[in-house]
Amino acid sequence: MSNASPNTSSVSDAQQVLATYGWDESWEAEFAPYDAEGLLPGRVVRVDRGQCDVVTPDGVLRADTAFVTPHDPLRVVCTGDWVAVEPDGNPRYVRTYLPRRTAFVRSTSSKRSEGQILAANVDHAIVAVSLAVELDLARVERFLALAWESGAQPLVVLTKADLVPDPVTLAHLVQDVETSAPGVTVLAVSAALGEGLDVLAAVVGGGTAVLLGQSGAGKSTLANALLGEDVMDVQATRDADGKGRHTTTTRNLLVMPGGGVFIDTPGLRGVGLWDAGGGVGQVFAEIEELARDCRFHDCAHESEPGCAVLAAIDDGELPERRLESYRKLMRENQRIVAKTDARLRAEIRKEWKRRGAIGKAAMEAKRGHLR
Repeated sequence: MSNASPNTSSVSDAQQVLATYGWDESWEAEFAPYDAEGLLPGRVVRVDRGQCDVVTPDGVLRADTAFVTPHDPLRVVCTGDWVAVEPDGNPRYVRTYLPRRTAFVRSTSSKRSEGQILAANVDHAIVAVSLAVELDLARVERFLALAWESGAQPLVVLTKADLVPDPVTLAHLVQDVETSAPGVTVLAVSAALGEGLDVLAAVVGGGTAVLLGQSGAGKSTLANALLGEDVMDVQATRDADGKGRHTTTTRNLLVMPGGGVFIDTPGLRGVGLWDAGGGVGQVFAEIEELARDCRFHDCAHESEPGCAVLAAIDDGELPERRLESYRKLMRENQRIVAKTDARLRAEIRKEWKRRGAIGKAAMEAKRGHLR
């Protein structure tokens, strides 16, 4: 490559080789300054212990990621990133990654005030939920909040639908999830019977999808079905609780034969939110819509007079479980944001004091009434 000007032949190669992985004119424009430096464009298909596999016009290369801000967990190279790679060297390095269009971030399992990036530049987030066990709608809502906040379009896939042979029962299960997932497509599929897979492939084809879900949700089986071959290892789930062991240990970007790519992730036992207030709001869109009619703009939907949300519960319009789940996720998100936002931390303390004063006044008034 010439260091004086962009190498048009290399851009052409990138268009041909990388188009399968989602390369387009916008990525080409973003990469132009690095092309002028003689760097190679590529997409990260796997990250492992400070190194990554990158698909480039020269093939799949192994590169070191230490050059890219290794101490910030939100700025490390991750699967799905588009990167600029040195054309040669031993070791060769990823010099930078291009600005991410979307990014999946969760709080770390250590509960510290930092986030962990799971995948980048994803168009669809497939939340896999097994029908082999009882539906946990609160967990589905948690995954959806993570998905909405990333900027991707969520999609719930109810796996192992063959274990629910009664079509009426299956329809009710789909409806239960749809109620908890406004604006989200819900599909029931059976990888064992091949049912629903064509619809799923049509929805996510041509873009980048990520598979999210607990261990035992059937993600690897679903991945194999979409790929048309046994690429991912599959293990049986435990009979006692329907949970499985981690069959996927890294995040791998794989190409679907009908077009598009997807990232298979390890089973996530813990899905902590990370500054996901917007995502929570979208999952509970009907609650936030109702809240606009509350008498007080800062209504907590607990016991305030003129609360439109509580009125909807009394009228049977809103399930109480939904409000409880909304409160839980909002509180959790406030806690994690407050760890890194001193201003918000102060606001939360002020709100606690205000509510405490209201409660104290109410208690004193009650005591005065009883005297």
